[in-house]
Parts: sequence; structure tokens; C-alpha cells
Amino acid sequence: MKRVIATSEAPAAVGPYSQAIAVGNLLFCAGQIPLDPATGDLVGADVTAQTERVCQNISAVLKANDMTFTNVVKTTVFLTDLANFAAMNAVYSKYFREPFPARSTIQVAGLPRGAQVEIEVTASA
Repeated sequence: MKRVIATSEAPAAVGPYSQAIAVGNLLFCAGQIPLDPATGDLVGADVTAQTERVCQNISAVLKANDMTFTNVVKTTVFLTDLANFAAMNAVYSKYFREPFPARSTIQVAGLPRGAQVEIEVTASA
């Protein structure tokens, strides 16, 4: 049985998807871009500020299912420019601690709303 996880502490879904879906002890989170949950506006002029907002949004979705970053087992990071990998990674490493989740990082041609970074996570209770 799947449950929809939603919180006003993270940006509302802007399409036909859920912020997250819980199935058993797993949580599948939609990708988060750097949107301010209060205004829906894109925040951060650079990938450092944008990654910070993305991680705050992820934290809110995890919290809505009584989880934290320690529950995350897999992440996928989408960057519009892999030259921003080190800057993204510096912020990422403040939120994700050892044992680190498995991760894929992919350069993409574009992201919604002109974001420079999007991160999706899967977590386990």
C-alpha cells in the first residue's frame, strides 16, 4: 500500500506528481529544485546557494515521513554543468554523512525553472 507524503515546508508539486511516496519502509522522493516553499520562486544565483535550498527542501520531505538524511540510501544529482560538481559536493557533504548513500551524478541539458541543480532521494526506515 502506498502513501502520499506531502508537506508545506517543501515546494508544492507543480505537476501531476507527489513530493514523495512511502511504500513499506521505503520513501521515494521526487526531485527537488531550489524553490522557496513559501513563494514558489527559484532561489540562489549560484549552484552553492541552490544546493543549500535543495537540501533544505529534501530535509522537509524526509521529516514529513519521520526520517532524516541518515535514512537516505540512494541519491541522484542532476547538474546543468558538471563544472559545478565541486561546489555542489561541498554543500551536499554537509547534509549527507558516512556511511554515504549510493549516488549518481548526471549532467543534463536543462532543469525546470532554470535551476542549476536537482536532487532526488530514496530513503529506508
